[in-house]
Amino acid sequence: MGGSIIKSIGALYFNLFTLGFTLLLDFYVFTGVKSLLKNKRKGFQKVVFIAFWVINILSYVITTLIRQKYSQFTGLFPYSFLLAIFFLWFMVKFVFVLWLIFNDLQAFLRYSVRSIYGFFTRKNKVIEVENSFEKPQLEEKIGLSRSQFLLKTGTLIAATPALAMSYGIISGAHDYRVRREKIYLQNLPNSFNGFKIAQISDIHAGSFWNKTAVFGGVEMLMKEKPDIIMFTGDLVNNTAAEMINYLTVFDKLKADFGVYSVLGNHDYGNYVSWNSEQAYQKNHSDLLRVHKNLGWNLLLNEHQIITQGNDSIAIIGVENWSAHKRRFPTLGDVKKAKTGADDAAVKILMSHDPTHWQAEILPLYPDIDLTLSGHTHGMQFGIETANFKWSPVKYLYKEWAGLYQSGKQYLYVNRGYGYLGYPGRFGILPEITILTLENSKV
Repeated sequence: MGGSIIKSIGALYFNLFTLGFTLLLDFYVFTGVKSLLKNKRKGFQKVVFIAFWVINILSYVITTLIRQKYSQFTGLFPYSFLLAIFFLWFMVKFVFVLWLIFNDLQAFLRYSVRSIYGFFTRKNKVIEVENSFEKPQLEEKIGLSRSQFLLKTGTLIAATPALAMSYGIISGAHDYRVRREKIYLQNLPNSFNGFKIAQISDIHAGSFWNKTAVFGGVEMLMKEKPDIIMFTGDLVNNTAAEMINYLTVFDKLKADFGVYSVLGNHDYGNYVSWNSEQAYQKNHSDLLRVHKNLGWNLLLNEHQIITQGNDSIAIIGVENWSAHKRRFPTLGDVKKAKTGADDAAVKILMSHDPTHWQAEILPLYPDIDLTLSGHTHGMQFGIETANFKWSPVKYLYKEWAGLYQSGKQYLYVNRGYGYLGYPGRFGILPEITILTLENSKV
């Protein structure tokens, strides 16, 4: 009881501190807005000033309500859109503040230099006047003023990231890209040479806001005519109900050797405050049923042997396993999942979190040839060209997008099909992966 009271008081102080800091930021930004518009008509100034404070007040109220009253819906449309709008607004203000500080510092330095120069200039003139018996003239007053050029430049710079993020919502959210890789496996049977795997990951159905565009991505995948499709977790943000409107989209995924899937950290419903354990368990059962209704083979620490001619390979799927155990559920059991699959010539593992590869697969399971993961989304933001790849997520995950190799073992990290939080993508676009297995480099 005492602990929860202390926690509540701590949360109250944190919220008050955050509100106080945000208000100080807003008042400082407001001084910059006033300086920027000082030569504009009074009526126009009044409209801008009112709009500025109305937007700020709405951002305080709506963001607080979404976070505190409807926390389980913060990743869902339209709540994610509202939070994204106010986040972009905060970014604009924050960048403008940095530029405003620079402007005020240069204004202060300019004022100081002019004041010191003026002091000595006036002193010399007084001496000259006293010697010449002339009446002293009034000096021009030295003022502390902001540069209009810097203010306008700062406004443009502050708007740039918001425009980029807005473009990422409008254009990048569903700009699906097919990425192709060849995986060379020395022990791959000839009958599986050229075997085509399609991988998607991190659908996050509750975040979608354009069903037609989402279906377009499914059609792109099906045009690739893969032999098998593998989904590597995070079908939803929080609840199985998010898939209701998308069952008729993703049930179109078909392949000759089937569609296989695993669970990701979001699929367990741990980010929702459930009314009871029964409600939590029901949601979990509903999610398992969704996979079944889609016609997907959900692997929960188990494997499936697929054969072609007299040859076979093993598809192994584990529940979520993360090296960041305090943040994410760690329920995967590779040993259990691969029991009975030792005779398979090739073993392909589906494990949602790529930290699993370095932490457990490489040191303990040298017979797993290829691991497929997702989870990172490439942070949905970054820069990616043919020869260069960067995202802030690289400082959190060593393997965060694309193909990695250690000896004879491979890892592929899918950039994700959907999005979470920020309802768009900039630079790191949604991905459909096509992996072709080859048994030698020709």
